[in-house]
Amino acid sequence: MSSGFTGGAPDFYNSCGIGERSVSMNKNPQGPYRQQVPGILLDPSNQIVQRRSDLSGKRSLAEFQVQHQQLQQPGIGLLLRSVKQRTYQHTSPISPLSPGEFPASISPEIPSGRYGLPLLHQLRPQPISLGNNVMVPRNPNLSAATYPNFPQNRGAVQESEPESEKKIKNRLQELEKQLLDDDDADGEGDGVSVVTNSEWSEAIQSLISPNQKPISPSSSSSSTSSIASSVPISPKQSALEAASAICEGMLDAAMESLTRLIQVANARGNSEQRFAAYMASALKSRLKAAENPPPVAELYSKDHVMATQMLYDMSPCFKHGFMAANLAILETTSSELSSAANNKYHVLDFDIGQGGQYVNLVHALGARLNGKPTSLKITTLADPSNGGAADERSKVGEILRQLAERFGIALKFNVVAHKFNELSRDSLGCEDDEVLVVNLAYKLYKMPDESVTTDNLRDELLRRVKSLQPRLVTVVEQDMNANTAPFSTRVSEACAYYGALFDSLDSTVSRDSSDRVRVEECLGRKLANSVACEGRDRVERCEVFGKWRARMGMAGFQPSLMSQHVADSMRSRVNSLHLCNPGFTVKEEAGGISFGWNGRTLTVASAWR
Repeated sequence: MSSGFTGGAPDFYNSCGIGERSVSMNKNPQGPYRQQVPGILLDPSNQIVQRRSDLSGKRSLAEFQVQHQQLQQPGIGLLLRSVKQRTYQHTSPISPLSPGEFPASISPEIPSGRYGLPLLHQLRPQPISLGNNVMVPRNPNLSAATYPNFPQNRGAVQESEPESEKKIKNRLQELEKQLLDDDDADGEGDGVSVVTNSEWSEAIQSLISPNQKPISPSSSSSSTSSIASSVPISPKQSALEAASAICEGMLDAAMESLTRLIQVANARGNSEQRFAAYMASALKSRLKAAENPPPVAELYSKDHVMATQMLYDMSPCFKHGFMAANLAILETTSSELSSAANNKYHVLDFDIGQGGQYVNLVHALGARLNGKPTSLKITTLADPSNGGAADERSKVGEILRQLAERFGIALKFNVVAHKFNELSRDSLGCEDDEVLVVNLAYKLYKMPDESVTTDNLRDELLRRVKSLQPRLVTVVEQDMNANTAPFSTRVSEACAYYGALFDSLDSTVSRDSSDRVRVEECLGRKLANSVACEGRDRVERCEVFGKWRARMGMAGFQPSLMSQHVADSMRSRVNSLHLCNPGFTVKEEAGGISFGWNGRTLTVASAWR
């Protein structure tokens, strides 16, 4: 009978009924592959070749099935088959993959009905390797059976331990042998189909990922390129790559990254695209300053100053920073003026701008009137070399004076043209019965420190303020590491900080608003100065809150923790005004109060004594 495997040796049986069929070794291991029988079907029963009368010692299908049923009964012998020894020095000429490329957890069994394996291979259980290329079937009822006919396995042979990776590879090689070249002895073709390259690739693919369709090598490159082309270009990544290339002096690579950034930039697009446009302009100024000069003098222009004031009014993070400073001023001074006959406040401001902070302060003072006469003196500094600045500040003072009269508050507004080293209590007109408060809101970041000049105007200003002996000093600053940080770090910080700021503005102001355009142009100038300039030309020198704390401590100040009432008031106000924008956050941070957008801190307000 033809069992699906060729062989010319007769069957013989021992006295115990255990059948062993010895197969002669083929002296030509590289014999030709057998051809597929025409008209073969995928049904395993159709792969059985009819019994041939010219061969003896072969069993019929019925005999084999009886034999197989006997194997399932305890105490009955096992069918053993000797397998030809083959060495696989190279991968299969048909398989595009090597059997050693698969993990050990992959089972070597392949559905034989699909790939035309012989019936005997389908019916026998998963084999167990016993060494010397000998495979025996696994029978759950005979796990402790012995095999006396194998000299290397005399005595009881227990079921093997979990197979190692090497054994798995050997089993995969045996599987490939069975699929490709199973001519045991006489080389007669008897129904074993030839496995094609595509079938073998599908079989291996089904072992690795049964739920995925095999991917042909010809389509892999095109699919990879299509996936790569579908991945969106990240503006931040392109900016960081350009910054890294600039630091390494690789101008061609920098221009390539800048080109990718320009591709996603759109001054009229969403917040990310608009930020990309301003970042691209800043990097252009860094690469080619002669063709695209970075903004320096523009930061002192009237248009920029006006746009900056609009930013303070438009952005909740900047605006509430002012309010937190006002509340800290009122809480500290109220306790000290409780026993005084008059409520006399004196606030020194180095950059009053349009006076928006003091509009809120006047309103807050009006709500706290306790029947005592209340007076507010505001002193601001003007550049002695700029006579027009004093006139502008006088106009702001007139507006504040009219507002204070509506609340019954006597307001005095003074403009002094002094340098820092000329400041004193006498030059500022301080009185003994008034409480002096110094407000440093968005002022210190523009003062050059020791990294720029030996004059170190930043520390000089703080020491001069300390000499005035104020009751309180309020500091409100942007939270960004852009002072002494290297160029690549400043680019990374700018991406995170200005990206969040653009996004927050997009959520509060209409995209068609002309005021928003002016504010974003102002931010674009600040961004370009921080990224493209160095030395004295870099005016934008923001610090993180931790560095401000260290600098204030070195100047002799002690932190004055803002009360829980200030934090709760700010949080309540932000939540009530921006219910549709849950991205705004208010947090208490190391004695200060931080305001941010989606986890990124933008401004921090703090108080010092």
